[in-house]
Amino acid sequence: HRVCCGQRSCVCALHVNHSLRFILTGSAGVTNLPEFVSVVKVDELEMVYCDSKRAEPKQDWLKFFKENNREHVSAYTAECNKNRIFFRKTINVLIKCCNIHIFQRMSGCEWDDATGTVNTFDQYHYDENFIAFDLETETLTTPTPWARNAKHELDSNKIIIPNIKSYLTQECLVWLKKYLDYGKSFLLRTVLPSVSLLQKRCSPVSCHATGFYPYKVDMFWRKDGEELHEDVGKGEILPNNDGTFQMSVDLKLSSVKPEDWSRYDCVFQLSGVKEDVVTKLDKAVIRTNDYFILASPDLTTTPIIVAMLVLTVCLILGTVFITLQTVNGERGKVHSVCISRFQ
Repeated sequence: HRVCCGQRSCVCALHVNHSLRFILTGSAGVTNLPEFVSVVKVDELEMVYCDSKRAEPKQDWLKFFKENNREHVSAYTAECNKNRIFFRKTINVLIKCCNIHIFQRMSGCEWDDATGTVNTFDQYHYDENFIAFDLETETLTTPTPWARNAKHELDSNKIIIPNIKSYLTQECLVWLKKYLDYGKSFLLRTVLPSVSLLQKRCSPVSCHATGFYPYKVDMFWRKDGEELHEDVGKGEILPNNDGTFQMSVDLKLSSVKPEDWSRYDCVFQLSGVKEDVVTKLDKAVIRTNDYFILASPDLTTTPIIVAMLVLTVCLILGTVFITLQTVNGERGKVHSVCISRFQ
C-alpha cells in the first residue's frame, strides 16, 4: 500500500472498508422536523439530500456525476418520492396501531477493497425498537415484542422483501464502486489534521483534531508511551462543512502532577498512514478563551497570585479609607464654620 507522509493531502491506495448508506426518516406532527428526509452517505460523507420531490447533490464533484448519469439521478429522485409516499402511509399506520410519530430506515453495504468481503444491512428504527432484514432467511426480524405490530404491517407489503434483497445483493455494491471510481480524487484522498490543545475555565484539556480525512481514525492520550483509559474522555467523530472531519479527546488535569506534564502526549492515528501525529502536553501551547485560566496549577506561581490579590484588595480599601477621611474632614470644617456664624 502506498502511504502519503509529510503531505497535507494526497490520493492513496489504502486498505480500508468503504460504505454506502441510505438513511430515510419520516415523521408526523413533530415540530421543526420535515415530513420526510432521505440522505445518501459514502464513507460517512453526505452525498445526496432529499426532503421534497427532488434530490440534490451535496458535493461539488457529484454535479459532474449528475451530468453524466442523468438516468441514475432521475431514478434516485423517483425513489426518493416513492419512499416519501411510502413513509407517509407507514407513519399513518404506526400512529394508529402503536402511537409512533417518527420512523427511520437505514440500509446499505460495506465493502473491504482488499478482501472483497461485503456486509449488508437493512434496519427499521422507531423509538428504541428496531426491525432488521435477515438476508439469509429473507425475513424481517425483531428482538423486541413491541416491534411486532410494526413488523406485521411491513410484512403485509409483498413488494418490500424482493426489493430489499435486490438492492442489498446487487445494486448497493455496484453503486458504491461507481461512486468511489467517479469521485476517487475526493473520496480516496488522505488529509492529515490540524491538532490543537484547548481548554475552558475549570475544564479538562482537550486535544482537538480537525480537517482530517478519511473518518476512520483513532485518538487517545498516553503517559510514558502507554494509552490511558482513566481520567480521559473520547468524543465522537463529527463532519465539517468542507468534507473533512473533527474529533476531540479530553484529559483531566487534576490527575496530572505539574512535574509530570512532559510524560503525557496526545496521539492521532489516521487509517493507512504509518506515522502518528503526536502532540506533547505543554501549557505554553494550550489555547484558552479566558484570560484568567491557568493551564496548570503551578505551585510556585499560586502564592504570588494570592499575594497580588491581597495587595490589590489592600490598595482598594486604603484608597476608600483615605477618601472617606478627606470627605469627613471637609464636612467637619463646614460644620465648624456654620456653628461659629450662629454663636
